[in-house]
Amino acid sequence: MREFLDLGAMLLLAAGAVAALRLLHRLTAVRGEPLLAAPFLSGNTPDEHALSRFHARWYALTLLFLAFDVEMLFMYPWAVVVAEVGTAAVVEMFVFLGLLMCGVVYAWREGALRWA
Repeated sequence: MREFLDLGAMLLLAAGAVAALRLLHRLTAVRGEPLLAAPFLSGNTPDEHALSRFHARWYALTLLFLAFDVEMLFMYPWAVVVAEVGTAAVVEMFVFLGLLMCGVVYAWREGALRWA
């Protein structure tokens, strides 16, 4: 009998949590009226929706940016230990930069950096 009381208490607690979350959503939901000023486009009236689709070329440019962002992530600790490790660290970093430069040359050749 005790197991059924525990199960009933857990079901009651779960139902109460769901009801509380639905009430919280109801109280904090976005209203249906349009905004007069919005942070999108610095308060100007937008011509398109804020979540509109982007052209496919932006995705390649974003991946290129992320590659260089990760490069900086690896270069900071490398700069700390390069004096201790010596020439091997410098060679490894230039090999890494060379591989990233191959990616840049590929993106350039494919037209990912072309704006028009």
